Amino acid sequence: MSSPRRPIGTFCLVLHSHLPWLARHGVWPVGEEWLYQAWAGSYLPVLRLLDQLAAEGHRDVLTLGVTPVLAAQLDDPYCLRGMHEWLGDWLLRAHGAAGRAAGRWRNPAMAAIAAGEHRRATTALADFETRWRHGGSAVLRPLVDVGVVEPLGGPATHPFQPLLAPAVRAFALEAGLADTARRLGARPAGIWAPECGYAPGMEDGYAAAGVRRFLVDGPALRGDTAFARTVGTSDVVCFGRDLGVTYRVWSPRSGYPGHRAYRDFHTHDHSSGLKSARVTGRGVPPERKKPYNPELAALAVRRHATDFVSVVHARLVSLASEHGRPALVVAAYDTELFGHWWFEGPMWLAEVLRALPAAGVRVSTLHGALDACALGGPVALPASSWGSGKDWRVWDGERVADLVATGAEVQRQLLRAVGDPPRTLGRDRVRDTLARQALLALSSDWAFMVSKDSAADYARGRANQHAARVADLARLLAAGRRRAAETLATQLNQRDTLLGQLDARGLKRNTPAEASSGNFVLTCR
Repeated sequence: MSSPRRPIGTFCLVLHSHLPWLARHGVWPVGEEWLYQAWAGSYLPVLRLLDQLAAEGHRDVLTLGVTPVLAAQLDDPYCLRGMHEWLGDWLLRAHGAAGRAAGRWRNPAMAAIAAGEHRRATTALADFETRWRHGGSAVLRPLVDVGVVEPLGGPATHPFQPLLAPAVRAFALEAGLADTARRLGARPAGIWAPECGYAPGMEDGYAAAGVRRFLVDGPALRGDTAFARTVGTSDVVCFGRDLGVTYRVWSPRSGYPGHRAYRDFHTHDHSSGLKSARVTGRGVPPERKKPYNPELAALAVRRHATDFVSVVHARLVSLASEHGRPALVVAAYDTELFGHWWFEGPMWLAEVLRALPAAGVRVSTLHGALDACALGGPVALPASSWGSGKDWRVWDGERVADLVATGAEVQRQLLRAVGDPPRTLGRDRVRDTLARQALLALSSDWAFMVSKDSAADYARGRANQHAARVADLARLLAAGRRRAAETLATQLNQRDTLLGQLDARGLKRNTPAEASSGNFVLTCR
């Protein structure tokens, strides 16, 4: 029997699952539809694939981050009921479209598309009813327990950390890490920092919180992403995204998902809402796009999977030759790319994750890469992010100057309010509510949406709404109007319950032992 080939290097796939905060009754412009589409299109098939790989004996398959706000939604009873209804509606829409296409419409292409959608909806509904009815954590935790997936944590509500005061930054990070520990049974040692935002010195806060590794974008390392590196004088390790490999799949300008044979995300059948066309070509108007053909798409998946494996293999061979030892390639994407934005993404992912080991590439997690000695020397990181320009302009530029100023004032009010002596030794629900509203106001999504002109009015409205709630609560506390503050806090908690309440006493902790005590929990009610 021949011995297995020595790996030429290590490939790490990192997926980041995050959707902007959705309140309970559809305040996002497309309501909760976006959450359910991503859930059905990405989370169900990607987790199903990981289950299959686990059954085949694969371990250390990939590193997966689920932001606390999304984890809360995937576990929330209201969202679970809504998702169940949405899947049932999907099945009915597909059934109706198949009947119309086979009947008086006499549209064989649409009939085949509707039949395929019916099969997928049936599978998704059965999958959800048998595995997901108790929430996403119940599905993900077994994969974490057996070592198929390495979980990443992150700060609650996805704030751009470099713009946070140190105490607020530590509070938000602790809240998020403890919430992930509660849901998955273990406190994550790695994080995907929101927007890969970094400011020099943040590694010290990470070390105090027990974070051992985090992700940065490749330009922060000047493109030298062949090895993980310790940051500054700390023992905290950063991994750089290899843009040359990552952009093969998806970049600001191109990538596999734009191929003419793949299903078009934006074009749909108006009578059923089903996506019925293929990309066809750049600049082709919706009414001229050709019907989706699964066989053509499957051929494209195989070609693109083969191409990606070839690119990774060549990159690792080149790096090994340059450095004299096996190196590392990290590719990182939003999970929603696989299935939601790119319908064929999960099929491509399945082929790649099975083909890379056969090509002599070790597939592993970030933690596993360190075990494989993919560690280089220390690095001094610059201020950076993975946004436009790889700097902070998306979250701290002229277009969002008002949001930055609002965020700074929210933090001042928060720290001032919790700095006063508490009335009791126990929790103070008013201050807890104030802290929660402050972290919601500080979400990086609002600045991103404004900078990218994507529902900018909605984003400003959400940020200002939460900021106004912070101001109201802080003003009532400062004026000694305790009863009015309690009434307002109760009203806000009835309106927005998905993340539960944060323990604002955590803002007073300032030692490493206290920072890692794990007393923060984001609860669903």
